[in-house]
Amino acid sequence: MDNFLFAIAGILNSIFDILFWLILFRSIISWVNPDPYNQIVQFLIRITEPVLAPIRNAMPYIGGVDVSPIVAVLAIHYLGKVFLVESIRDLALNF
Repeated sequence: MDNFLFAIAGILNSIFDILFWLILFRSIISWVNPDPYNQIVQFLIRITEPVLAPIRNAMPYIGGVDVSPIVAVLAIHYLGKVFLVESIRDLALNF
């Protein structure tokens, strides 16, 4: 059972890492006014929008700047990686 929990923690850790990079790439691309018909831009929007939209709806723009990517990256790191993944690893060690 402990190997299964370690595997789940590893998979979640990888998913959070990939999501972090996708959000970072989307944020960087948004600075240069990307072509909305570009397949890469459409892919980044389609993958990251389910994460960013609820944050964007809950928080207003601060000084005209969308801070939802910053909040999402912090949530991924602290809630996802530090709390969830490490809790699953600790559970596997104590199992």
